Amino acid sequence: MGPMRNACWSTAGPSAYREFVPPAIGLHLLNAFATADRRGAARIARLAEDLGYESLWVADHVVLPAPRVESSPLDPDAPLLDPLVSLAFLAAHTDRILLGTGCIVLPQRHPLILAKQLAGIDVLSEGRLIAGLAAGYLEPELRALGVPPEERGTRTAEFLRAMRALWEGDGQGFAGRHISFQGVVAHPRPLQRPLPVIMGGHSTAALKRSVELADGWYGWMLGTRATADHLKVLRELSGGRRLHVSISPPRRATPDVVAAYADLGVDRLILVPPLGLTLDDLAAFVKQHAP
Repeated sequence: MGPMRNACWSTAGPSAYREFVPPAIGLHLLNAFATADRRGAARIARLAEDLGYESLWVADHVVLPAPRVESSPLDPDAPLLDPLVSLAFLAAHTDRILLGTGCIVLPQRHPLILAKQLAGIDVLSEGRLIAGLAAGYLEPELRALGVPPEERGTRTAEFLRAMRALWEGDGQGFAGRHISFQGVVAHPRPLQRPLPVIMGGHSTAALKRSVELADGWYGWMLGTRATADHLKVLRELSGGRRLHVSISPPRRATPDVVAAYADLGVDRLILVPPLGLTLDDLAAFVKQHAP
């Protein structure tokens, strides 16, 4: 796998690419805290688009442990809107900026319903969706939604295959351990053919799923050293296949930091604002880190 550079999904047409000086800059948590309401989400989305951000991203947790456990990313009372509802809203309030899920916990959702929802968002956004998916890690949440934690990886792989069968097939169906269907179709299909899919996760199993099933990989809160280590494994697994790489860095994206990730071959940096900012402070963060 060569350097993962100089291309990102664009709105020019299905699976089209546009050139840029890497990495592109995305903005995360467009469904939490100050953006977990109509006014905040619309203001920040429009601001980011006007300032030249490449993409907007939303997080996914259906439920959170109460009281908070060590592995939980948020306090249980943190406002976090459903990612798909949020992306539909963001699609209506923007025109050009890409829209990503970072990442939907796939085994917690019915794959056919999710496939239908993602296809609808891609159509309504005119081909701007990036489907970020992951196996999840928060055991209280997985168990609450009826997912045995030890099955989350196998369910993730199977569910994505089932979704692709619905998006790309003509009724021949899919037969798996957890989901089977035959003789049914769903329209409209995603505008992008194929719909870009990236996989999140840091384990070797997650990296294998990225290589075998997806178009890219998303690393969460990884510094440059950890990113380099994961990319080495990804190169070994990919056998020369090019994957699109997105990283959320754990510290401020200064020009030197951005350049360091670019040297590693990272295609996109997805910035995560400090949690709990007021709307005005979040707007200031977005302006300060504009590409």
